[in-house]
Amino acid sequence: MSRERDLIYDWNRVDPSVLEALPKALELNDETLRDGLQSPSVLSPPIESKIEILHLMAALGIHSVNIGLPGAGPHVQKQVLRLAKEIVDQKLPLVPNCAARTLEADIRPIVEISQKVGIPIEAATFIGSSPIRQYVENWGLDKLVKHTESAVRYTVENGLPNMYVTEDTIRATPETIRKLYTTAIECGARRVVLTDTVGHATPLGVKALVAFMQQVIADSGEDVKIDWHGHRDRGLSVPNSLAAIEAGVDRVHACALGIGERCGNTPMDILLVNLKLLGWIDNDLSRLAEYCRVVSEAVGVPIPANYPVVGEDAFRTGTGVHAAAVIKALNKQDAWLADRVYSGVPAGEFGLEQKIEVGPMSGLSNVHYWLSSRGLPVEDALVQAIFEKAKTSNHVLDDAEIEQVVRELGERA
Repeated sequence: MSRERDLIYDWNRVDPSVLEALPKALELNDETLRDGLQSPSVLSPPIESKIEILHLMAALGIHSVNIGLPGAGPHVQKQVLRLAKEIVDQKLPLVPNCAARTLEADIRPIVEISQKVGIPIEAATFIGSSPIRQYVENWGLDKLVKHTESAVRYTVENGLPNMYVTEDTIRATPETIRKLYTTAIECGARRVVLTDTVGHATPLGVKALVAFMQQVIADSGEDVKIDWHGHRDRGLSVPNSLAAIEAGVDRVHACALGIGERCGNTPMDILLVNLKLLGWIDNDLSRLAEYCRVVSEAVGVPIPANYPVVGEDAFRTGTGVHAAAVIKALNKQDAWLADRVYSGVPAGEFGLEQKIEVGPMSGLSNVHYWLSSRGLPVEDALVQAIFEKAKTSNHVLDDAEIEQVVRELGERA
């Protein structure tokens, strides 16, 4: 008997052809330490925190990481060098990449850092592409092509893999996309990135863009990988990333907690959770909460209580009917059942657990569970006293409040 199959009918998996069409080795690129830090609300973390975050990325099975834009100046170059050295010295299973404008001055520091640490660093050379950006900047297509050609050739000639990126690809014309990416491929780029820089895309638009790029690559005759990089201004970053994967991209970019400019980037943690639950990856995500906590503290961005999976309320319930179902499953000595009867995300898969609280919407079963789970007697008078306290409260009771009721009743006995 398959409990998953017999107890949960999963409409998310009714089309097995989707799973069959996925890339053999789906990759994830973590942008937390570069693109994520463009958020106007974040703190710039110290190098020690960045190193800790690097190790957590590796623990989660993330494949590659953007370690900075060294063209921004000596301070950034120093940090990028330190992060690259950590990857080498600690043999972390992470492939580093660095962002760069399509300018030799931006690419040269990547070459120098790569030579110092002794590993190739993928150069993510980027340039704007959409008509609206071209109009504002007074750019013509010929200028974009010239910058693309010189940047990619300089990267390849200096022994670095090139990841060619157009900003705002989702709003660029087919003619511009074909010309820029064909030029980059002809000059040696072997990975291209399609971007939704301003969070404009929908899943249908993503699939259409990926299909177009696949044809551009096929016409080039070269073996070129495709990445997807999305933002969440419309709140569609995770669905868009899943659509990109279904359409056949090789790698998806994301940031911890979705930090990034404006409304942020695709949240890596939520993306990982969905990929795991869909069966598209088999990573050990037991340290996911730690990854989110460390990033949250390092950049000064609090995790909302109702944030998926790692938020304080993600696996808490104080509602009578919901809690009663979880408690019945726990009484069966069945953690698997308790994790799924009232949750679409099994807490145990991510190193967490279900929590039963007592509050104004609770039933007697919540109180029974609270007492029994702490080895306290489940006596009618005590249960009723706690129940009355909860019903007259405007919030879920914390342990100290319930313990006070236990003490007061004990003193009166």
